[in-house]
Amino acid sequence: MPAAPETAGAGAGPLPADLAAAIDDSTARVEAALVALRRDIHAHPELGRRELRTTEVVRRSLVDAGLTPRVLRGTGLICDVGSGHPVVALRADLDALPIQDEKSVPYRSTADGVCHACGHDVHTAVVVGAGLVLAELAAAGILSGSARLIFQPAEELTPGGALDVIEQNVLDGVTSIYAVHCDPRAPVGSVGLRSGPITGSADHVRVRLTGPGGHTSRPHLTADLVYALGRIVADVPAVLSRRFDPRAGLSLVWGSIHAGSAPNAIPRSGQVEGTVRTLDTVAWEEAPRIVSEAIEAVAAPYGVEVEVEYQRGVPPVVNDPACTATLARAATSLLGSDSVTETEQSLGGEDFAWYLGYVPGALARLGVRGPLEQGTRDLHQGGFDVDERAIGVGVRLLAGTVVTALFSVW
Repeated sequence: MPAAPETAGAGAGPLPADLAAAIDDSTARVEAALVALRRDIHAHPELGRRELRTTEVVRRSLVDAGLTPRVLRGTGLICDVGSGHPVVALRADLDALPIQDEKSVPYRSTADGVCHACGHDVHTAVVVGAGLVLAELAAAGILSGSARLIFQPAEELTPGGALDVIEQNVLDGVTSIYAVHCDPRAPVGSVGLRSGPITGSADHVRVRLTGPGGHTSRPHLTADLVYALGRIVADVPAVLSRRFDPRAGLSLVWGSIHAGSAPNAIPRSGQVEGTVRTLDTVAWEEAPRIVSEAIEAVAAPYGVEVEVEYQRGVPPVVNDPACTATLARAATSLLGSDSVTETEQSLGGEDFAWYLGYVPGALARLGVRGPLEQGTRDLHQGGFDVDERAIGVGVRLLAGTVVTALFSVW
């Protein structure tokens, strides 16, 4: 297994054995209930900003444990555990994806065309579980400071629900923030960490072309709109490879193209849509201008009118070194020294990045691959599922991270 990442503060010792044991024992008592919670959420998925049932299920789970959650405007909720400062936040996401569930399991989605294909049901169960464990520690007088549980809506939408949460001042008083994301390539029991950028940015670009239309026998008398679209699809990514530093890892990939309905008619309009991703924050800031310039330059010779819509998605998630070290220390204390691996940076987007523009924090990759699983059921696929033992691993990690963060200032 690869070595753990070298991060600032990673040399600090583990949590005291009795404290680690208390977290482990408390987690063991709630694991079965958390698996049931995850399955309930998985069977009843809801799309972004429609997570009414999911919000209520989480709220009821916290109230039953004697906590006092507060529902946010629309959907989502927060819940403070313990009291006083510092305040360490844990974030989960509630929404599902518009994907058909293809699994044959008892907890298969009951909503046609909607599925938890990214593991948000697991993230939610993990943060609920961490809250229950931390509540026990607080009741025992062990928790010095407090945790804020954030269950946000609409992580899969653009703009994402993190911005909704931030606008409601949920980060007021928060000193650091942490989250996990399922990793189907990593074995259950493992935690992938990386100091610095761990995800890429993710933006959306739509290009609309218009022209007079005409007959395919006389393209020279009109604007050959379909050919112009084809040149944009083929040439713009190549142009961008010469406009950005190769180390930025910028990638424009088209996912949708529509134009015309008759084989012998040049249409009057058409459009192509795709995503722009980059590993670098500087490139992300420059991308709207340079991508738009490249599209207009490629389209210019063909006499079409060009409209470019460039929609910001999320910047890269940039893990704070000290917070990454806190995650590493917690994982080592609760899961063992061989649990932590250094993970690679992904081009996938995550709106957890927005929180890190306000407070330091870190995102960890939670291994969910079972030991006997053949192949990899990747994220955003209808067959995606997890080894549910990962829930207990995530609870131990995040509860331990909160205690570690608070313990470091005792």
